[in-house]
Amino acid sequence: MFWYVLKLLVLLPLIGLMIWGSLKLAQRMQGRFGAPQGGTKAVRIVESTMLSPTMRLAVIEFHGREILVSTSRHGMTRLAEAPARTTLENAA
Repeated sequence: MFWYVLKLLVLLPLIGLMIWGSLKLAQRMQGRFGAPQGGTKAVRIVESTMLSPTMRLAVIEFHGREILVSTSRHGMTRLAEAPARTTLENAA
């Protein structure tokens, strides 16, 4: 019985520390995999607005185009598309 309690007191904090470390590592590495080697991403979220708890509007920039999409529990719908604004237009 003594050995069981001793193992429990040693291994339980060790397992908790391993879980905490793996969560911190996952947070740190999030977004690093799957990105192109040049460091630039093909898709960028320009702006996002909540319409309701289950619905959101977002402007996504993709290959020089800005795409307005609506997202909900049922999926994503493309609403409109326009050429991407230049940085001078974004600053104004």
